[in-house]
Amino acid sequence: MVSPSCAHPMPDGRRCRAPLLRDGQFCFWHEPGKAEEAQEARRLGGMRRGRERTLAVAYDLTGLGSIEAIRRLVEIALFDVLGLENSVARARVLISGALAAAKLLETGELAERIATLEAALASGRAVAPGTVFPEESTP
Repeated sequence: MVSPSCAHPMPDGRRCRAPLLRDGQFCFWHEPGKAEEAQEARRLGGMRRGRERTLAVAYDLTGLGSIEAIRRLVEIALFDVLGLENSVARARVLISGALAAAKLLETGELAERIATLEAALASGRAVAPGTVFPEESTP
């Protein structure tokens, strides 16, 4: 069953596809009685996005779409916590950060190994048993 959508016509002639307010014909964004609330929500959303962009530049964050980006977020949190006074809570955060970092290292190593195997399969050559991967070699 398709739920009814907002009756507001969009500039391209299609109807807005947002869900209706209870017992109404329009969504929150197009309901005439909610115009002031919607405007305030838009303003706050814009402020939040601006703040996010500022913080992303200041902390060199690119999101959470890669192991490196997540690692950066863990680093920032751990450096902030290191500046706090010693406490049980601080110790717990540091241990959690170390565990997260260890998991990220493991995940990164596995991703590299999979990439090596996929490249070998794509080129048609076999990976010989006992192949030493870069992280397995001894210094």
